[in-house]
Amino acid sequence: MRSKHNLSEPPQGAEYQTPPRMKRCEWCEGSELYMHYHDTEWGVPSFDDRTHFEFLVLESAQAGLSWITILKKRENYRKAYDNFDPEKVARYTEKKKEKLLADPGIVRNRLKIEASISNARHFREIQKEFGGFSAYIWGFTKKDSAGNYRPVVGKWKSLSELPARTELSDKIALDMKKRGFRFLGSVILYSHMQATGIVNDHITGCFRYKEIRRIYAKPVGRDAV
Repeated sequence: MRSKHNLSEPPQGAEYQTPPRMKRCEWCEGSELYMHYHDTEWGVPSFDDRTHFEFLVLESAQAGLSWITILKKRENYRKAYDNFDPEKVARYTEKKKEKLLADPGIVRNRLKIEASISNARHFREIQKEFGGFSAYIWGFTKKDSAGNYRPVVGKWKSLSELPARTELSDKIALDMKKRGFRFLGSVILYSHMQATGIVNDHITGCFRYKEIRRIYAKPVGRDAV
């Protein structure tokens, strides 16, 4: 959930023009950058491995920080992490790690940077085992009779109702921990599920709630992964 983040800093370089008179989840209000993320990305089902890896890197870096802080550093991360190519990141050397630690455009936390590199290696292991990370993580969800993945649809009327974690995020986090992932506990994994559309946690009054539901109405995931 992104509802408790500090929005006091003004967005940098955001050119998104906010659609007028649209009701949104309140956590994104006050920042054009945040609203753009909310309106175009948050909750859209993703079956792209690089997108999943990108969010795992960014979300693990967020621990103890606000999400808006990480969003403002997103393009810096993209450059620093070879466009979030997990195969390249998995091969990072000690020299590359020191370069990342000296990069003022990202969060220069040694433990988080080391975790992002080791996580890339475990990410690659999952890709080899399951044919893709997307197939792995969506495999925790239920399927319909046709074999399509069915995202979890929330029916929250207010932000106060949104959970910080669920039994499903606990299950995924536990499995990933056993596989060696770090800085990706249940709360962070639930945020990942929200961001990549495994769950739809837009409040029911938000204009994106119904738009995402329409995406869900189509067969999801059997061929995408």
